[in-house]
Amino acid sequence: MRDGLQSTNSKSVQSVKALTGRGGALTLLLMINLFNYIDRQVLAAVEPDIRATFFGASDQYAMTKTGLLGAAFLVTYMVSAPILGFLADRISRWMIVGAAVILWSLATGASGLAMTFGMLFATRIFVGIGEGGYGPAAPTILSDLFSIESRGRVMAAFCAAIPVGSALGYVIGGIIGGHLGWRWAFYLLAPPGLLLGIICFWQRDPRVSGNHLVQKVARRTLADYMKLFRTRSYLINCVAQTLMTFAAGGLGYWISAYLEYRGQSPTAGRTMFGLITVVAGLTSTLLGGIVADRLRRRLPGSYFWVSGVGMLIASPLFIITLYVPFPFAWVPMFLAIFFLFLNTGPSNTALANVSLPAVRATAFAMNIFVIHLLGDVQAFWMIGYIADHTNIHLGFLFVSAVIFASGLAWLFGTKYLPSDTDAVETATQRPVST
Repeated sequence: MRDGLQSTNSKSVQSVKALTGRGGALTLLLMINLFNYIDRQVLAAVEPDIRATFFGASDQYAMTKTGLLGAAFLVTYMVSAPILGFLADRISRWMIVGAAVILWSLATGASGLAMTFGMLFATRIFVGIGEGGYGPAAPTILSDLFSIESRGRVMAAFCAAIPVGSALGYVIGGIIGGHLGWRWAFYLLAPPGLLLGIICFWQRDPRVSGNHLVQKVARRTLADYMKLFRTRSYLINCVAQTLMTFAAGGLGYWISAYLEYRGQSPTAGRTMFGLITVVAGLTSTLLGGIVADRLRRRLPGSYFWVSGVGMLIASPLFIITLYVPFPFAWVPMFLAIFFLFLNTGPSNTALANVSLPAVRATAFAMNIFVIHLLGDVQAFWMIGYIADHTNIHLGFLFVSAVIFASGLAWLFGTKYLPSDTDAVETATQRPVST
């Protein structure tokens, strides 16, 4: 009886340690993801100030040029992600994450030191390389730690940093940039990132057994990679996320210029947009993951249903925002952002669910490559080009059509997601689930 009690206590202690380990990993990755998106969006918040610093008011293509700063980050991000994601399937993912966070934090601080536009362009390249290491590895660590039954909620919690971090980027850029200058907005972000990166080196990779790094699944083969690129729901998800990324990236980068076009105060407008993004985006991201998880057994393809319906509702709300005068326009903008972020947790959960664990980091990495190559990289210069030749109102009207197309793509993929998910669950010898 004593042996049985000791065995029960031992299992309870192990369970608590496992839960603490998973919770600690989620918390750390959530904090890193927060600064990930702060670092990205603080540039957008101070873009008008950077434009004024490096280009004269007479430069007709000034907005097109500053749009290249976003492209510099995203091109290196998407190119480095497949390389570092492939590496993350083979060595400690925490080592990749730690080194990546330290690199992009140093580069962010260096952005404030840039004396020329070329120097600033170079620092954004290194920010992109750093985030290219973090992007594929972080969600893969969480997929290794949490089962499919709770993965939607976990991914939603992790992705909640996207709207919050993006919003804080605008708030920091608006407040700090307005009072101390745009350079200080970059300076203040480096120390917290460096600290979080260092902590990663003390984390244990979920695949570690003893002193050896091992996969808990069969050895990866070329067929595993080829199967990934023949998985219809994976490919459709990439298409839908590409369209969503074009819309969200374009909106996020050019919102400061748009608010000025609509006669809003630069500091007050950025701060208001940031607050709206925090509340609407955070609530929506968390709700999307919870709803999709709960509907999973009753509604096959629930992760795509939630994503698609949210985008179809967001599109007309965004159009209304463009025609309603301020301050009333903040109301439909709030609702549009709410439904725009509803897909964040479910769509990323679907990526994990239809990819084999052995190649999951590569699956996320290739997704990153595609959605940014064809998504926001194109949005930055394209919306800037439209704004230079017509006005930014027409650029944002085009964004609303892209949002609608993204929703249609996810709804089209609902008929493939359940069978693709079942195939992966069967291959990994877990209970079959849709």
